[in-house]
Amino acid sequence: MARIRLDEGEICGVAAAISVIDGKWKTTLLWLLESGPHRPGELRRKVPGISEKVLTQTLREMEADGLVHRETHDVVPPKTVYSLTETGLALSLVLAPLSDWGHEHLDRLAAARAVAS
Repeated sequence: MARIRLDEGEICGVAAAISVIDGKWKTTLLWLLESGPHRPGELRRKVPGISEKVLTQTLREMEADGLVHRETHDVVPPKTVYSLTETGLALSLVLAPLSDWGHEHLDRLAAARAVAS
């Protein structure tokens, strides 16, 4: 995880949190993994537009940041399952009010556009 420092050497907590979820797919993957463990193929099917390479890279970044646990089973064919760690679940819970705000904001924008037209 990248640590963002202010001029005085202090770490900005919001910037540090955003750096963990920065990227096109991380919040979507967090949301999907909230419901329970998923195999990579399941995630790829549920996230249209994500390539296998980008999915793997994003999950590895999330694993490095401590958000996701990767479990591999020694079977043929190989089986890998991803799930949220306690840290990932805590982040997901913290993001819920931000999601609510985002939906409310979109509703306000749509209402303002309707009035303007």
